[in-house]
Amino acid sequence: MTVDEPVVAVAGTTDAQAQLAADLSTLEIANGTKQTDEQPAHRSHDPQYNQKRSDPFQFGSRLLGEEDDPFEFNAWDHVEVDDEFKEFAEQQYEMQRQAPVSEFDKFRFNSDPAKWWNKFYKNNTSNFFKDRKWLQQEFPVLDRLTQEDAGAVTILEIGAGAGNTAFPVLSRNKNPKLKLHACDFSKTAVDVMRNHEAYNTDLMQADVWDVAGEELPPGLGEGSVDLVMMVFIFSALSPLQWKKAVENVYRVLKPGGEVCFRDYGRGDLAQVRFKKGRYLEENFYIRGDGTRVYFFEKDELADIWSGKLNSEATDGDADAEGVKPKFEIEELGVDRRMLVNRARKLKMYRCWMQGRFRKV
Repeated sequence: MTVDEPVVAVAGTTDAQAQLAADLSTLEIANGTKQTDEQPAHRSHDPQYNQKRSDPFQFGSRLLGEEDDPFEFNAWDHVEVDDEFKEFAEQQYEMQRQAPVSEFDKFRFNSDPAKWWNKFYKNNTSNFFKDRKWLQQEFPVLDRLTQEDAGAVTILEIGAGAGNTAFPVLSRNKNPKLKLHACDFSKTAVDVMRNHEAYNTDLMQADVWDVAGEELPPGLGEGSVDLVMMVFIFSALSPLQWKKAVENVYRVLKPGGEVCFRDYGRGDLAQVRFKKGRYLEENFYIRGDGTRVYFFEKDELADIWSGKLNSEATDGDADAEGVKPKFEIEELGVDRRMLVNRARKLKMYRCWMQGRFRKV
């Protein structure tokens, strides 16, 4: 994901908030996963101390106490935004609403989103995103399905991009009967995957596919998939596409099949940083590279995947086949993290949504 938008202070902001806007504009958004300082075990990134293996939705154990100096380490888990940043964020949102994307640009960006992702991957190839080696830790079902005795398993990754999820999964795979379908609606991204040195057609098939389209993925029929991975892909869809996307996921999954989901949450620093001329609609933006991104609320996601989504936010009723998707929300959590720039004494708040949804 790219965020090249400088934060613009709104009229009426305090000097402190204006300075915060200026400071945040110059920072790159990092994941906060690397820590080189010596620290106590309960705050360490060393895997031997990591509690996520037994409770993936704990989201870390680097807890900030009242007696702690927030700038002692570079990341803390489960930190709610402070009042100063919350007020600043609300002012940013109001500024964004007052200067939305023009109607001409709304049509330009929404009519052919694949065009902008093709440009993105043409410019960035496979070097932009880091390999997601943390997936088995966040979603232990992946570890189970890639064991030698797991048997015949079909995994579908939606929004596979350049393969930064698929290839790390295959690198740890011990299951000779695994088949991983990696799909993206960017042809350029799919070409990058197919040309990757680790691309093995015995285990992996990469195809162009639009999750909000009318067809199922190439080579996959209804009820053929054990597990669907959706990592930072749902946010690239228009709210008008959510219902069709969920229907397609429902159709392709076997009864009892599972969705592993991770995406952006409302209030994430990436949302707060957007400037004028990027607002499409509430919580939905255009990045500087032309790609779209939505920031979700927890209850909103629960409604979308449980089938309670307000019909006014969808693109019509159920399709002609009468698909009425319903998923059981196995887990849905908010992963909050405060990253700090220790040299400049700046706090940066990240927010992600993570869920497991099971086909009923």
